[in-house]
Amino acid sequence: MSFFQITHQDKHSLARTGVIHTDHGDIETPVFMPVGTQATVKSLDSADLENLDVQIILANTYHLHLRPGEDLINNFGGLHKFMNWNHPILTDSGGFQVFSLKHKNIKASASSTGKSKQFNNLTMEQFNNEQSKLVEVDDEGVTFTSHLDGSTHRFTPESAIEIQHKLGADIIMAFDECTPDDADVKYTREAMERTHKWAERCITAHKTHPLTNLPTYKQNLFGIIQGANHKELREESARVISSLAFDGIAIGGESVGFNMEATKKILDWVNPIIPKDKPHYTMGVGFSPADLFEVVERGVDMFDCVAPTRMARNGALFQHCHPERLEGAEGSLSYRININNAQYKTDRSPIDPTCTCPTCLNYSRAYLNHLFKAEELLAYRLATIHNLHFFLNLMREIRQAIKEDKFLELKKEWI
Repeated sequence: MSFFQITHQDKHSLARTGVIHTDHGDIETPVFMPVGTQATVKSLDSADLENLDVQIILANTYHLHLRPGEDLINNFGGLHKFMNWNHPILTDSGGFQVFSLKHKNIKASASSTGKSKQFNNLTMEQFNNEQSKLVEVDDEGVTFTSHLDGSTHRFTPESAIEIQHKLGADIIMAFDECTPDDADVKYTREAMERTHKWAERCITAHKTHPLTNLPTYKQNLFGIIQGANHKELREESARVISSLAFDGIAIGGESVGFNMEATKKILDWVNPIIPKDKPHYTMGVGFSPADLFEVVERGVDMFDCVAPTRMARNGALFQHCHPERLEGAEGSLSYRININNAQYKTDRSPIDPTCTCPTCLNYSRAYLNHLFKAEELLAYRLATIHNLHFFLNLMREIRQAIKEDKFLELKKEWI
């Protein structure tokens, strides 16, 4: 049985349904994958995730390497046993987080007029230099400083694969150099070419790892296309990554998911190049229901985002409704309400009258408003259950629409 099977191709777009086969279960695509950064989808346990019919979750290599460490998790038998989750798991390589440390700190220091206490006597140039030392890149790998305790760590393509082997995810990612969306051509090319070399090293490390005390089930390796917002570089990266022996193809970079106009352009550039018989994965997409439609229409099979659960914990709750019909909705908030608003203090209705999640079936907006105002922990759990149910249910609707060749009709109802 092949790792990925396409089950239906929409007649009017590149949208498609499929099945990814893993040793921990099948995944129906297109699929939204909740993010469990530190081996937990915040505020939920494994039973909650199963009740929501979550097919696959993500965990973060960078964070789990720092705490509690891949060796401890490996000694428990891998992430599945460590967190009591017997369904598919995907781990990223840690590249995005490591390089985000570099780019975010440089950008923050360059735009800030103040400095933290330990840098008070430094000039801005000296401050920038100190901040950039948090991450040092060379052709062999990356040395970085932990955001937790200041300890020094090093990731190479080989160590990133080894860590993910020990974590034991069903789908693991090649180590890449993630470039910011405003990077110039020179730096972007250097980072892209380094990513390509690292990709080959990741494949070699994945094939030749020792079998002692590591998962006996199959781990599938994805490569990542880089190139920032430069068309010729994205196309070149797509050709190189597609030529390598990866099980799936991811489209990465700072733009993807955070700048949907750029994301759509990038997908239009690379889609004619990447193989159709492998799953396509856009990393970081899922801020809005509209974003899901845009990437699915362009042939994407997998996507993840922290936004639905993060927004839930801040009281931003989604509604299954066309944005023009949402009461009190404005602009980019058109698909959701802010349950903290005073108008919901006495509101007896559920978050969404059409929703069948446990939160909407059992609790009112007034109760949720109270929980958030009182900063009760239950607020985060109930809100997260709702937002995840919303996204997962939307994906079920999208898959069914594709099977009936009605995807664009469904998109029109939402956008």
